[in-house]
Amino acid sequence: MATEFASLRPPPDWELPAATVEELRPKSHDYCVLIPVLNEGQRIRDQLTVMRDLPDRPDVVVCDGGSIDGCTETGLMAGFGVNAVIRKTGAGKMSAQLRLMMAYALLKDYAGVVHMDGNNKDEPACIADHVRHLGEGYDCVAGSRFRKGGRSINAPLYRGLAIRLLHAPLMSLAARRWFTDTTNSFRGYSTRFLRDPRVRPFREVFVAYNLPYYLLVRATRLGFQVTEIPVTRRYPKGEVPSKIKGVRGNLGILGEVFETLAGAYDPRPDAAPAGRVEAAP
Repeated sequence: MATEFASLRPPPDWELPAATVEELRPKSHDYCVLIPVLNEGQRIRDQLTVMRDLPDRPDVVVCDGGSIDGCTETGLMAGFGVNAVIRKTGAGKMSAQLRLMMAYALLKDYAGVVHMDGNNKDEPACIADHVRHLGEGYDCVAGSRFRKGGRSINAPLYRGLAIRLLHAPLMSLAARRWFTDTTNSFRGYSTRFLRDPRVRPFREVFVAYNLPYYLLVRATRLGFQVTEIPVTRRYPKGEVPSKIKGVRGNLGILGEVFETLAGAYDPRPDAAPAGRVEAAP
């Protein structure tokens, strides 16, 4: 049965969009995988099919951003062994979904989370490497298709060039250390890092795609243990599934990168957030 997310009683200074949550299975692992979804159709089904058979698979939390294709139907998710389905009904895109899932993970006392896309581009077998590094004490584990041992399959040439020549250099400048694959959100985070009062990820400023950028830079600047590991990212042949489309969408991403570089998302020590959890309509 779905209940309002606010019934989980998150702290009053967490700013979260309106949502409901369905808890399908009890917690059974120290780590959980967070998957934002929006009209992913067969792609999320194929991804969860592979994940269901992984050895020692972490728990799985899915957040639906408002799909109309039935891809996160409750019975379907239960069949794939998903632990919880959060349905965002308030404003925001991927970062708003991520705020909800990270809040859920902290409220359920997980030791760490692994964030991966729900479009079947990321190789589920790489989840184990993220969890292993988190268990070894790392606080931010960034997946990279460009590190030795990583693979990029069927990626459009322009995307690879944009990452290597523009996005990665700018993000590395912001982080003050070199990263090779800064658009890849296949990452692990310790909840110790997410709980740190200098981080404060539960703010309304994180709406579109900026939260993963901010967390990578913030972890490095604050001196948390950060590493980059090889992963596989596979694009389907033909049309590339992406929520970022056109010139306007890509300019928006570039704007978020420059704001990250300028420290625009860093919490101000002299200003506490208003804090609220919106009730689902």
